[in-house]
Amino acid sequence: MYTEYYGLREIPFALTPNPQFIYKTESYLEVVSNLKYCISQSKGLAVVTGEVGTGKTTTLRSILKQFGPDILSAYLFNPFVTVSEFFELFTAGLNLGLPPQSSKAEILTTLWACLSQRHSKGLRSVLIIDEAHGLSASVLEEIRLLANFETNSEKLLQIILCGQPELRAILNRPELRQLKQRISLRCAIKPLPLYDVNSYIRFRLKTAGATRVNIFDTSAVELISLASAGIPRVINNICDNALLYGYAAGKETISRDTICEVVETLDILASDLTSGDTVTMRNAAALT
Repeated sequence: MYTEYYGLREIPFALTPNPQFIYKTESYLEVVSNLKYCISQSKGLAVVTGEVGTGKTTTLRSILKQFGPDILSAYLFNPFVTVSEFFELFTAGLNLGLPPQSSKAEILTTLWACLSQRHSKGLRSVLIIDEAHGLSASVLEEIRLLANFETNSEKLLQIILCGQPELRAILNRPELRQLKQRISLRCAIKPLPLYDVNSYIRFRLKTAGATRVNIFDTSAVELISLASAGIPRVINNICDNALLYGYAAGKETISRDTICEVVETLDILASDLTSGDTVTMRNAAALT
């Protein structure tokens, strides 16, 4: 593997959502701050959106790692479930110990007792749903009803819905207007600014143990910035393949030529590679 060749302890640009490799942009810090506020102040329902590959799941897992023992959380990552499956996963995540085939009345009664008891002790309970744009209307209606678990002054259950931008359109549907009205906080995870891509690449390399973080030269980084449009997952895919190509070719430094080869193979902005720098500069201007 290329890790030893480039002096790395581990793969720096893996596509798995490893919180260790979180690059703390302003967008990330804003989202984390907002969600912590929502939970600590018992605000109820929060919505987080972000384009594909911007690091939504990584951000959620980073937040989960920051929870102390006073926060009990259930994390659902598969939205394509029925109402009964939703409650089964939710109650299992909270370790309620309900027997299989419990009725909805039993589930809600047990849930209410658990949330009320925890709230009386100053403890927080959180439901986090990733890929929430895939939730059915029936499950979203149950989430609306769960948002009604409250005292006279505070919500007993904090709910975080995280999904792609189309989640906003879904929540704007007339039949979901009651759920939309219960949203107390909205925030978005944004792509990296193009000027920040170089710092992102260097950060990932350093985190992976590199003693030399300028493995990618300036021209390579410029093309990565353009081709990825600042989407971290795309950056990772390009860089990972580029290091593999560089290792195979015996290159100590990754140049623009290697990135061109990778981008063409991955079919990313292929027109830029065949039409020359004029198109590249035009697209760069459009992206900034």
